[in-house]
Amino acid sequence: MKEYGEVAEIKQDIVHITGLTNCMNGQIVQLQDTTHGIVVGFDQNYVLALVVKGSDRVKPGDKVTSTIEMFGVPVGPGFIGRRVNGMAEPIDNRGPIAAEKKYPVFGTAPGVLDRLPLREALETGVKIIDMMVPIGKGQRQLIIGDRVTGKTTLATDAILSQKGKNVVCIYCCIGKAEASLNKVIEILTESGAMEYSIVLAATASYSMGLQYLAPYVASSLGEYFMHEHGRDVFVVFDDLTKHAWIYRQMSLLLERSPGRDAYPGDIFYLHSQLVERAGKLNPQRGGGSMTFFPMIETLQGDVARYVPSNLVSMTDGQIYTSAPLFSEGFKPAIDLGLSVSRIGNKVQWPAMKELASMLRLEYVRFKELEKLTRIKAGISEEVERRLNHGRVVQEILKQDKGAPVPMVEQIIVLYALTKGHFFGMLPAKVDEWQKKLIIHIRKHRPQLMVDLTAGKVLTREIKEGLDEQLRLFKDSSI
Repeated sequence: MKEYGEVAEIKQDIVHITGLTNCMNGQIVQLQDTTHGIVVGFDQNYVLALVVKGSDRVKPGDKVTSTIEMFGVPVGPGFIGRRVNGMAEPIDNRGPIAAEKKYPVFGTAPGVLDRLPLREALETGVKIIDMMVPIGKGQRQLIIGDRVTGKTTLATDAILSQKGKNVVCIYCCIGKAEASLNKVIEILTESGAMEYSIVLAATASYSMGLQYLAPYVASSLGEYFMHEHGRDVFVVFDDLTKHAWIYRQMSLLLERSPGRDAYPGDIFYLHSQLVERAGKLNPQRGGGSMTFFPMIETLQGDVARYVPSNLVSMTDGQIYTSAPLFSEGFKPAIDLGLSVSRIGNKVQWPAMKELASMLRLEYVRFKELEKLTRIKAGISEEVERRLNHGRVVQEILKQDKGAPVPMVEQIIVLYALTKGHFFGMLPAKVDEWQKKLIIHIRKHRPQLMVDLTAGKVLTREIKEGLDEQLRLFKDSSI
């Protein structure tokens, strides 16, 4: 069954169509032979469609065809290792991709009875996150902060950390510059992460339609692996600020009433229908999970603006990257006072939970103490000792980009910290000392790391083995 209509008017990428009496929202329409549009609204006289690409070829009087099918995209295992656009079409000059199925772009989120509570940790390899803002598989964790504070680096490090863990990673680039996308692709290619990743690109040079569809198509690609293969999927949306801008532009062309910050009233629904698609499925639905890292850009640290506050309210926590911390040289520049994970330590390794339970509070107290003592001269020995301990912890939490740290190594360093092996150490020597310690244990007792990774618990035997190795290492380094 087909229905025919006619283009009455076109405003940028929004087409006004007459003659289509039975279409519905989200339905696909064919303009000419190669141009596709998607129905985004109605008024008294017209059907309003968004041209996904090729709007320059559409003109008033063109014939429009609509079929009953909803808008779907091809999905399948062949997409792994490839770079695609907002319609899941390959753009890496490596030929067509064999698709197994077609999934709806605007898919419905799994119901409450289809989900399970989150119990498994997603190891990001970023020490400060794994220790103090743990992420569970199936969680939606917002990354929020000013531009150039390391948000994309956190996401790419988390992707690099999934190597060998049977996790499919999807990096969705929305409205960013081509140069920044190429940088991410270079990092993923050099580290071998493209073997288990998909890059979906809708940069600023792409059409409004492709940028609008990009995050939904990325979710559909992930849903295939979650539903059909029961696999864990990790999706990064970089970033939803640009997505909101595109939707505002579309809404103004659709002549919808602007509200707060000129955004339309349904901007909350735009992102909530997206983030609700994440979760952990029960075994009857395949048992897979989909974890989201949506990103949002703030202006001068203002998290109370319309779109950032919307996303804070609909996610399971946020990681706040701070411009002052970044300029001080503390990287990753995560502000622990504003960062939170609402899943919390439910998903942490028992060993990590045991060692890091008080670390966050200690660190926040150190930052407060540091602020107070900055303007005072002559502090007591006790305060000086607490400050030095805080600086040591700060050095432990620092990390170079592109170098994710396995959870087992983080636990060993934390164990050494709790046992007082960093006491009195100069902060400048912390980084070298912890690297040498890991090399020493890998060389002399690698089985300790294997047992800890397998059980995720600090048993009495592992503790005794670590104590022995720490003592030997201390003797050898004197």
